[in-house]
Amino acid sequence: MKLTDLKCINKNINIDEYIKFRELVKQNMEFPEWLGDFTKEDLLSMLSVNTIIWVYYLDDEPVCSMMLIPSTEKDLNKFGINLDYHEVVDYGPMFVNPKYVGNRLQYQMLNELDDYCIKLGYKYAIGTIHPDNTYSIRNLLQDNFKLLGTRKFTRGIRNIYIRKY
Repeated sequence: MKLTDLKCINKNINIDEYIKFRELVKQNMEFPEWLGDFTKEDLLSMLSVNTIIWVYYLDDEPVCSMMLIPSTEKDLNKFGINLDYHEVVDYGPMFVNPKYVGNRLQYQMLNELDDYCIKLGYKYAIGTIHPDNTYSIRNLLQDNFKLLGTRKFTRGIRNIYIRKY
């Protein structure tokens, strides 16, 4: 399965449907704490400051989703990164419908985000992943991300990865 075969929505996302999709994915995960848990209010606030959510569909069924979060100075300080926040973007939560796991969709989404960010002129991408989530870690490493360290956040412990374009 290829992302290009799917219908992509990245404008006027229905937040309630997005959350419902995320919860479906979490209910079917062995370790649901691996996936972030932004509230509806968080998501609406993030969208108001240029965060982008993509949801890919096969017919009317959501297949996968990715998020791009522009960095702030506060975010970079929280991650312990000393860069110009205007040059950095955060790859937010990515998830795949349990019916479609195994199709390399997360890696395809990473490639889409890379291309998009390069076109926008970003120089770095950040990703945070639970240290036990070897599937996502493997994808980030394959996409040329490097481990910076591990930190504990409100949502739990996360490895911090960075990629220079």
